[in-house]
Amino acid sequence: MQVSIPSNSVHSEEALALRPAAELMRLPRLGAAFPTRLSFMRSLLRRLGEDQVQVKRRLWDMDDLGYGHAVYSLTLGGYDYSLVAISLPLADEDRSDRVIAEAWDAAFTLYDGIPTAKEVERLTKILPKQEACRFTARELTLGRANKSVRFFTEVVEALAKGQQPETARIEQIGYLMRTTAVYGNGKFGIADRDVYAARPGLKAPFQVEMLTVWLVRAFTHDLVEFVAKRRNPDIAVPLDPKIKRHLGIGNATGLGMAPFLVSHPTLLHAWVLARETALARVLAAPKLDEAQKAALRDLTAQVKRYLAAWNVQDSQQMHRIQVLRDEFDALGTDITHFSDLWSAAQDTSLECQELVQALLIDLNPSLVDDLAQSLTCNKAPAWHPQETVGELKADVERSYAWAMAYDFDQQAQTELFWYTSEEKLEPRLGHRYEEPGADRERPLDIARQIQQLYAALSAADPDQALAFFYVDHPRLRAIAARVQTCRDLPYTEIHGNLIADTYRPIDMLRFKLAMFGAGKFDPKSDLWTRITLFQGAPLINEDLSADWGFAAL
Repeated sequence: MQVSIPSNSVHSEEALALRPAAELMRLPRLGAAFPTRLSFMRSLLRRLGEDQVQVKRRLWDMDDLGYGHAVYSLTLGGYDYSLVAISLPLADEDRSDRVIAEAWDAAFTLYDGIPTAKEVERLTKILPKQEACRFTARELTLGRANKSVRFFTEVVEALAKGQQPETARIEQIGYLMRTTAVYGNGKFGIADRDVYAARPGLKAPFQVEMLTVWLVRAFTHDLVEFVAKRRNPDIAVPLDPKIKRHLGIGNATGLGMAPFLVSHPTLLHAWVLARETALARVLAAPKLDEAQKAALRDLTAQVKRYLAAWNVQDSQQMHRIQVLRDEFDALGTDITHFSDLWSAAQDTSLECQELVQALLIDLNPSLVDDLAQSLTCNKAPAWHPQETVGELKADVERSYAWAMAYDFDQQAQTELFWYTSEEKLEPRLGHRYEEPGADRERPLDIARQIQQLYAALSAADPDQALAFFYVDHPRLRAIAARVQTCRDLPYTEIHGNLIADTYRPIDMLRFKLAMFGAGKFDPKSDLWTRITLFQGAPLINEDLSADWGFAAL
C-alpha cells in the first residue's frame, strides 16, 4: 500500500510502500520485535544530549550500609526535574518482584522541580508506602525496585577489595536493581500526563518514566560504589566505566502492561507507522558507499556479540535465539543496497526479520531520527452518529476481515477474560469456565465485539442513521466509535483473538517493551518477562548523544 509520510517529516513529499497490517499486526510478529534508535529510551537520551543536560547529585544522605536517601536534579527544556530515591533495609522473607509486594529495597519518584528540605522529608516518609499513600501533582512518577541481592553483594565485595567484578557475571545479569513498577499518568494522585506533555523533551510517550529509570540507574551505580567504599575506605575502587555502562536496570513486567496496546489504538498505529516508515526510507536509499559498508560490518559484529550474550532459561525462547544466531550469521554483509539484506532476511524466522529491520534503522540516523517526533497521537475518539448503518458496515468490511476468522461458538475461542484486580487495580486474565468474574470482563475482546457489531449492522436498515441504531443496540456504541476512530489508520488493531486459549500476552509485552528500548528479553512464562533497561547507555557524566544499541561487553 501507499502511505504518505507524516507532515512533520523531512521526507514529507515522499509516498513509500509500507507493508500491510495483515502482515505486521499479527501477535507472533509483534512478539519478535527488537528496540531501535526510535525507541523511547534512545530518543530521550539523544534529546538530553542535544540540550547538553547536566545531572547533579544534590543530596546524598546514607548510612554505612547504604540506607538513606538521595536527590539528583537536571534541567531539560527550561524545566527542573529531580529524582528522589530511597534505599531501604528489606528482610529476605519480604522480598518479592510481584506487584502485590508491600516492601522493596528502593522507592523513588521523579519530582517536578527541585524539592525543598521539607518536601524531601515528606517524600522519604511516604515513598516507601507506595500505593498505600496518596501523592501530589508535583510527583511525575512513582516506582520501586529490588536489588539483585547476590550480584549486588558480589560487586560490593569486589570493589571493596580493589577489584572489578567478573565480566562474565556482568554480562550474565546486567543490572544491580530491577524495578517492579514505574507508575505515571495520574496513578495514586501523581501528575496526569497533561501536566507535562507539552513541555520540551517530554512530548513523546513515556519520557518521564524513562527519565526516571535512567536516573535510578545512576543511583544504583553510586550506591554500590558507596557501600564498597564504606566497607574498605583505603582499598575500594569505583566501577570501571565500561562495566558501569553495561549495568542497566532490570525489570519484571507482566499482564498489567498488555492491555495498553488495545486501549490506545491510534497510539499503536503511530508506533508501527514510524517503524515501517523508517524501514521504507532505508530500503529506498541509494547504493551504499564505503563508509556505510564499514558501518554495516561494525554493527553486524556488535549484533553478533549481543546475540552471543543473550541466554535465557525459557526453552522456547532459547531455541528462537539459537535459530536467530545461525540465521543472522548466514546473512553476510556483502551487499550493495540495504534492500539486498532485507530481501535475504525474508527467508528467515520472524525473529531474524525483526532484528534486521532494527539493524537497518539503526544504521541510518539521518533518514529516521525525525520520526521519533511522530510517536505520539492526539487524535480524539470519533463519534459520528449521523452516519448510516451502511457506511459503518462498509468500514468493518474494509478493515476488520481478520476479526471474522474466529468461531466464538467454540469454547476455546472464549476461554479467557480480562478483568481488573480489586487489590492492585491491575489487569489480570481469568479462565471463563473455571473462575468467577466474567461478568466484570474488560472489553479487550475486539474481534468478538466486531462480529457482534457486524451481525447487528447486517440485520439493520443500511440507510438508518447510527443514532437510531444505537437506541436498539446501546452496548455497541463503544465498538462502533472505535471503528470510526480507527478509520484510515491501518495499524490500530492487533490481528488476534485476545480471549482464546492459545493467546500469549508475552507477545504484546515484548512489542511495547521494544518500543521502550528494552533488551535481553527473558520470558518466565507466557504471562511475564524480565528485561534490561538502559544497558550500554551513556552514564550521567558522559556524552548523551552517543549511540548504544545492541549493548555487549
